[in-house]
Order: sequence, then structure tokens, then C-alpha cells
Amino acid sequence: MSEQITLRVARYRPEEEDAAPAFADYDVPLRADWAVLDGLNHIKDELDGTLSYRWSCRMGICGSCGMMINGDPRLSCATFLSDLTPGPVRIEPLAHFPVIRDLVVDLTDFLHHLGQVRPWLIRDEEQPVEQGEYLQTPAQLQNFKQFSMCINCMLCYAACPVYGLDDAFVGPAAIALAHRYDLDSRDEGDRERLTILAQPDGVWDCTFVGECSAACPKGVDPAGAIQQVKLAAALDAVKSLVLPWRSR
Repeated sequence: MSEQITLRVARYRPEEEDAAPAFADYDVPLRADWAVLDGLNHIKDELDGTLSYRWSCRMGICGSCGMMINGDPRLSCATFLSDLTPGPVRIEPLAHFPVIRDLVVDLTDFLHHLGQVRPWLIRDEEQPVEQGEYLQTPAQLQNFKQFSMCINCMLCYAACPVYGLDDAFVGPAAIALAHRYDLDSRDEGDRERLTILAQPDGVWDCTFVGECSAACPKGVDPAGAIQQVKLAAALDAVKSLVLPWRSR
């Protein structure tokens, strides 16, 4: 095995009036236990302190180190250099997001969509505190647990061709997180969310390519969540025609 591998990193500094992104090559040690993030940290610490990127936990939990690696959206902390030999390894910011600097993207649009779907427990009336917690059975927890595993890494948005063409699309992660609460036995806000998700920029924008689920590092299956919400929206539309008094 070679002792080094080349990382070809996209550099872009709009505040310094860079006209467009350009690539810079850096040779980093090739070690069996090094992920792409370790290589980037080596560049930052030893070769070029001006390189900008996000990371935090290094354990595939925080979701902040997502980037395009050889054209695929991946977590840099979970992608090992030894699996990318002989290189060079092309590293770019996540697709479909505005670039702030180098590998750092602006997530404002996602945060807007996330707030739209209200991904928190909604109740018509809270029970008194003295009555204790809202208890769930293991089966009730299992009903939504898969969709609760989302770490907001944005890999699904970078993989989604629909979001790439239309950023008004609510997007896979936001829909999956909304569905997580729709399935929660403690929640009573499913109809409120469905009103939002059934809009043209909601679930009906999805063409079911499935790349979002393929890119998800946590097995959340946002494509599956979207199809389930589509079914719920279709059933609700039929019921509103057959039983129009339901919507009053």
C-alpha cells in the first residue's frame, strides 16, 4: 500500500472574490484507520490552515461532516481513505446548497423547510404534570423509531435530483422527520402537518428516485416515509370527498 494518497479538495472563498471553485491537491498519509476527515484535519493542521469545513463528533452521530466524496454524498468521518485508493480523492461541498466557503454550505433553506413541517410533539390539550409522562409501549416506539434516527446530515438533499432542480421542495429529511411525529402515539398534529406536506412543493414533488434512502447513513429511508405520507394524503383527499363534513 502506498504511504500517501492525494485529496483533491474544492476551494472557494467568495469573500476574497473567488470567481468560481477551484481544486487544490494535498498529499496526506494513507493509514488503515484514517477516514477522509482525518485527511482533512491533517491538511488543516499541517499543510494549509485556511481550509474550511465542518465536523464535530467524528463518530457518525452529529451529521455535520457531510460532503461530496468522489461525486457521492457521504459522511467524511465514516469514509475510509483505504477504500478510495489509489486516489486522487475528489472532495467537494454538498451538492444543491449555496457554498459559504470551501466545503462549508449554507443550510438556511433546509432549516426553513424543517420549521414548516413542525417536527415536534403537537397536542390539542396537555395532560396535567401530576399525571406523569406520556407512556408508550415498545411497539408504539418501534412504529416511528426508524424515522427518528435522522441526524440532519443533508446527504439526502445532496442526493435528491428533485431538490437539485427545485429548492422549494420540502425535501426528504424534513418529510421523514414530520412522519416520525405523525406516527408517534403522543402526537396529535398529523392533520396539521398533512395540510403542509400535501401541497405541490410537498410529497407530490417526489418522483421516487430513491437516492435519498440510498445515501442515508442511518437507514432512515426517507423515500419510504414520503410514500407513506403520499398514501395518507391520498386517503385523506378521498375521505374529504366522501365525508365532506370531516374537514369542517
